[in-house]
Amino acid sequence: MKVYTFILILLIFFPIPAVQAQQTVWGSQQEKGSLYSIQDSVMIRTKDGEEISAMVVSKKDDHTPRPVILQFTIYVRDQGRDMQSLKEAADRGYVGVMAYTRGKRFSKSEIYPYETDGKDAYDVIDWISRQPWCNGKVGMYGGSYNGFTQWAAAKNLHPALKTIVPYVANRPGMGLPMENNIFINPNYEWSFYVSNNKYLDNKTGDDRKRFRDMMFRWWETGVAYNKMDSIDGTPNRLFQRWISHPAFDSYWQNMAPYKEDFARITIPVLAFDGYYNDSQNSGIYYLRELNKYSPHTPAYLVIGPYGHFGTQMGGQEVINGYTVSKNALFPIKEYTYQWLDYILNGTEKPAFLKDKINYQVMGTDEWRSAASLEAMHNTYLKFYLSSYKVSNNEYLLRRNKPEPNQFLIQKIDFADRTINNNDYYPDPVIRESVSDNGYIFMSDPLDAMIVNGSFLGNIKLSINKKDVDLGVTLYELTPGGQYFHLSYYIGRASYSKDNTKRKLLTPGKKETIIFENTHLISKQLQKGSRLVVVLNVNKNPFSELNYGSGKTVTTETIADAKEPLIVQWFNDSFVEVPVLK
Repeated sequence: MKVYTFILILLIFFPIPAVQAQQTVWGSQQEKGSLYSIQDSVMIRTKDGEEISAMVVSKKDDHTPRPVILQFTIYVRDQGRDMQSLKEAADRGYVGVMAYTRGKRFSKSEIYPYETDGKDAYDVIDWISRQPWCNGKVGMYGGSYNGFTQWAAAKNLHPALKTIVPYVANRPGMGLPMENNIFINPNYEWSFYVSNNKYLDNKTGDDRKRFRDMMFRWWETGVAYNKMDSIDGTPNRLFQRWISHPAFDSYWQNMAPYKEDFARITIPVLAFDGYYNDSQNSGIYYLRELNKYSPHTPAYLVIGPYGHFGTQMGGQEVINGYTVSKNALFPIKEYTYQWLDYILNGTEKPAFLKDKINYQVMGTDEWRSAASLEAMHNTYLKFYLSSYKVSNNEYLLRRNKPEPNQFLIQKIDFADRTINNNDYYPDPVIRESVSDNGYIFMSDPLDAMIVNGSFLGNIKLSINKKDVDLGVTLYELTPGGQYFHLSYYIGRASYSKDNTKRKLLTPGKKETIIFENTHLISKQLQKGSRLVVVLNVNKNPFSELNYGSGKTVTTETIADAKEPLIVQWFNDSFVEVPVLK
């Protein structure tokens, strides 16, 4: 969890309806001796009267209508990386278009990340499709925020949009700024970074000390989470806007495809993601829902041991201290254009796509493929979190169901700020020990197999309060005594059955907390390794703190911590780990 503070610039995206865009301003820039025709001051007016600033690049004196490659982002780097990527598109036989979310660059509109990108993308694509240099085909690609905007565009699909290639795409309300209905902190400073000016406020975004000090002052003083900007001394309008929606309500639902929206997405999709990408559950969510509602839509995934930024570079040699196989690295830009050529120009299907799901197996040099996410594994190992003690602070992960009505007791004093539990976050990936302020459950030694997919489970508990935030972490304990971080879950108990509606727990009643929205992984287990589960209550300075009073969590204060939380963890709780034998 401590590494959430590194991730400030992650992702934030807009949802969107549909509009008929009109070109209102053209500007042009002709570099002396340039190979390119550059329109650098395009202004597209949406049907609701707002403005989208854009750039268009094609090969000079090329009057043949071409397929168009569109990127749609909140990150304005127009004179550097953005322009270079547009020229790359032109070099590959396309027209490149870079559009910026409303309010950015030359747009006079207000900046509200997440909220209008879907309908604005529709208008931009509609405008592109009517230009003489477009042959009627548009493809999109890009990462982070730019990954989200592609899914937002697909929510209300324009006929000219033929494919999307999202990297590490966020799903607002599901990855950031909250995960499983718990607000986490990285997007607090991100809101200033992207909205303080028409470009990017690098000075504020790079002020790590300011925001770290703010988090720890909030933690130490025990004031309400919604007073964070009072501690900082600068109003944060976006933060306040987001935390007013703790349920996955229509505010979040409208931003990107939701439920039946996926049935209307019929264009081919190629997604890239990483096992250690913080918003991975967002990217995988899109693919699961697409397969559920539109199973015949061709959707592909390439995934390996990368983080949020590493995925967008085609992998990284070291992720959170773990050295990956050289074979795990790949040329993501080349793969992207192979796919775009395949869909937009009718070339051969890229050879790197062996099947729908293409994944690198950690602990090996091997890439594998599967027909679906479910086909990655051929069985689940079910383990009960038993109360049978195997050492001073470790209990048995048991294959057989234990005797009923036995439980372990944990007491959490939320007023005590000297103890926190923030070790479930995968940094470092490999560690010598795991946190012992929760409960540790360990299996017997296992045969060699691959953990392949997303683990899930049921936590059976009883508490003396009305709510609790949980953390469940899965490790491999190698024969050499090292803990290899595989996956984790954090989530709010009161939303576990329905993330759109809060249902408080009944104090003293045994409840079942179902979880499945965990991070997908592929890891070869060594023969003799054990699986380890660490179970705890989420309590740290890096996310909001649920005191269990039943009030809106962002309004709770340390005054709600007078009575410690008492948890009974029942031994018929279980996890199911997907494996390929």
